[in-house]
Amino acid sequence: MPNNPPATVVTTEIATAVRPLRVGIHGSSRQAERIVAAAGHAEERISYVPYDVREPFRLLRAGELDVMLVKFGLREPDIVTSGPVAFDSRAVLVRADHPLAGRASVSVEDITAYDAFRCPGDFPPYIWDLVVPPITPLGGRIRRVLEMGSLAELAETLAGSDSAHLSFWSLDGIVPSGIKVVPVTDLPAAPVSLARLRDTPPSPELAAFIAAAERSVAR
Repeated sequence: MPNNPPATVVTTEIATAVRPLRVGIHGSSRQAERIVAAAGHAEERISYVPYDVREPFRLLRAGELDVMLVKFGLREPDIVTSGPVAFDSRAVLVRADHPLAGRASVSVEDITAYDAFRCPGDFPPYIWDLVVPPITPLGGRIRRVLEMGSLAELAETLAGSDSAHLSFWSLDGIVPSGIKVVPVTDLPAAPVSLARLRDTPPSPELAAFIAAAERSVAR
């Protein structure tokens, strides 16, 4: 009777790749990268996903983001936010040869002399009123008359006019050439939070990341 060769047992390990946390950002990942570093989270476990300011929550609500960076006190019934994980100082964006561009800093009262941008698309108006307040602390009116689009479209409008966009210092260094970011000294910095869907329980990794990011500010 012929000897049959011993059966070869092949063990196949199927590695299940764990998806990185998908973090929604607007404009630049630099601020998010600083938050991740301060939280001590592994950078390779993060995927930065840009979102459109005109429909800021579409990707989150579609399940294409795990969490997103937001500013000020968001009040959306289906979204829950963390405590502050950073603070973003205020600034104004203008073209490089704008009358305000050569100053070391400006007042929000200076913005009233120039056309500014109105609330874009589905962006919450109550948040936009904090980003670009309709009335300054001294009672001046900011002329929110221009259409807000992508960062490239914003830069094109700024470059071709005397308009000004009241924004955040975190954009310094990432705006297109020809645009200047000037500090605004008399508005408080905006608290930055992490927002996720209320009815979607966070994964253990996401919960740990949010908690670590909150602790990094409290230290």
